[in-house]
Amino acid sequence: MNLEKLRENLLKKCTDSGISIVGFAPVGRWKNPPGELPNVLSPWIPEDFWPQSIYPEAKTVIVIGLPVSLPIVETAPSIYYYELYKTVNSVLDTRAYEIAIFLNEKGFGSIYLPRDGYGDIKILIEKPFAFFSHKHAAYLAGLGSFGHNNVLLTPLYGPRVRFTSIFTSAEIRPDPIKIKDICIHCLQCAKNCPVGAIPGKGNFPPMVDKRSCAVRSAELREEYRSPCGICIKVCPVGQDRELFGRNNIAIYSKNKKFEKYHNAWEHVRKYGSTYKYG
Repeated sequence: MNLEKLRENLLKKCTDSGISIVGFAPVGRWKNPPGELPNVLSPWIPEDFWPQSIYPEAKTVIVIGLPVSLPIVETAPSIYYYELYKTVNSVLDTRAYEIAIFLNEKGFGSIYLPRDGYGDIKILIEKPFAFFSHKHAAYLAGLGSFGHNNVLLTPLYGPRVRFTSIFTSAEIRPDPIKIKDICIHCLQCAKNCPVGAIPGKGNFPPMVDKRSCAVRSAELREEYRSPCGICIKVCPVGQDRELFGRNNIAIYSKNKKFEKYHNAWEHVRKYGSTYKYG
């Protein structure tokens, strides 16, 4: 099949299946990062984590993403966000699997990667890495820039996007790196992190304390209300804030003006988990 036609078919397949964010990155970008990338990452991605180190036949990484709804994230940590997180992960895994099968049927060896590549959050306490980073893949596919919380920011949804990847032997035309640094460096994520895992000073993007983050996530998992979600709900970047009427970040502060929102979030948090609110 003509590779340009294959690309068109893949984009249509994603659109038809409700995947709103898609990017293509050649595996060579892991070895030779494009000079136009919006951030300087130091250290760079270790070679063991490159797609061609995991699947040597890989020529292209297809990255797909789905948003997590801001009004649901605002209840975090809660059972509501916990269920949303599971649902989005499940849909991404299913769609990535379907894309890989589609490519295999066209004669191009392809494999999908799970959204989360670890057995339990407790594993990340001692070894806080999965075997492949989808956020770096999305970054190299030109889908976003890094935020101060070390999460990928997108123009439409800020950090409120989940990604997964497909490795394929097809050499598909890549997407250009057109995005600039869209983090506004407001430090809302650092100021609101409940365990102080995000440094407010130093190099950008900073080295987040992944262990502290994982420990908190493990505690929340025991209460059935993980992940944390605080740093992604307070991030002001993303057009979704306008869609849901959340341009004023002061909404997350204790303010009489926003009492109806806080009452709603507190109601959700009171139920469905073992957490004793208040």
